[in-house]
Amino acid sequence: MVRRLGLALIAAAAATSAIAGTPPPERFDIAQTVDDLPAHGALPPGMTRIGIARSYLATLKRYHVTEAFGFVNAVRADEEPESEAVLAAWRAVGYPLGNHTFTHLNLDSAASLEAWEADVTAGEPLVARYMAGDNWHYLRFPNLSAGTDPARHDRAAAFLAARGYKIADVSVSFNDWSYTDAYARCVARHDDAAIATMKTQYLAGVDAGIVSMKAISHRVYGRMVPQVLLTHVGGWSAVMLPEVMKRLAAAGAHYVPIAEAERDPAYAEADRLPGGGGIMERHAKAAGIDLAALMPPRSAIDLNGLCR
Repeated sequence: MVRRLGLALIAAAAATSAIAGTPPPERFDIAQTVDDLPAHGALPPGMTRIGIARSYLATLKRYHVTEAFGFVNAVRADEEPESEAVLAAWRAVGYPLGNHTFTHLNLDSAASLEAWEADVTAGEPLVARYMAGDNWHYLRFPNLSAGTDPARHDRAAAFLAARGYKIADVSVSFNDWSYTDAYARCVARHDDAAIATMKTQYLAGVDAGIVSMKAISHRVYGRMVPQVLLTHVGGWSAVMLPEVMKRLAAAGAHYVPIAEAERDPAYAEADRLPGGGGIMERHAKAAGIDLAALMPPRSAIDLNGLCR
């Protein structure tokens, strides 16, 4: 019922826009990136890791996404050996893989920089095996933490540069990861009402996030910079991705490889800054730009307590 109502509202809005002569949305370039391959979060009953990946890939292909960089935590393949088929499926459609560290170790919470460096290098062999002959030297910081301590940030940057890495920065995310485990619990309990509430809340957040993304880009840079979207290869994300992609298409999204998006100087500027999070917020913080009025509202659902 919620989905039918949402579709009806979208159709009505489109018809109203056409009658009113509203100009089309501002076109923007965006790169697709997907974290935590081959296995993200709790697995909902009735789903498999390879099934999630195939659903994800089919949706991306349906929207003509020529590149979706997948970032790998190699330890997951050790924990769930059958999940390694996800990496093969990702490569079979021509999408690349990069390093997300072996265990998803946060640079800020690592016991030492050396421990974090070891986690980076431990993640390399599996990625290199699947990317034989192609460039896999992209690093996605776990939790988008590039080091709040300037000295640790600079040393980590030097270490990565010496190993030939580029940073896979992020500019927009709809926090799909925060729904993953709650969704698995609610599926297990057959709580359809809770799942419907989650979907309504999440899609409202996606709509608000797209509006916020555009407003923040213009506030920080005075223009629409190319975007890099972060999602995760989990059960919730696979189920919701078609709706997310539909909303991005309506907003003017044009898909490009991450290398093309990150040629924009906004990304090089962000890489020099310690801290974490998306590039636009990092740049705004460094420049003293207040974004409070432009940020999307937080979820009103207690996801941690849902379906327990």
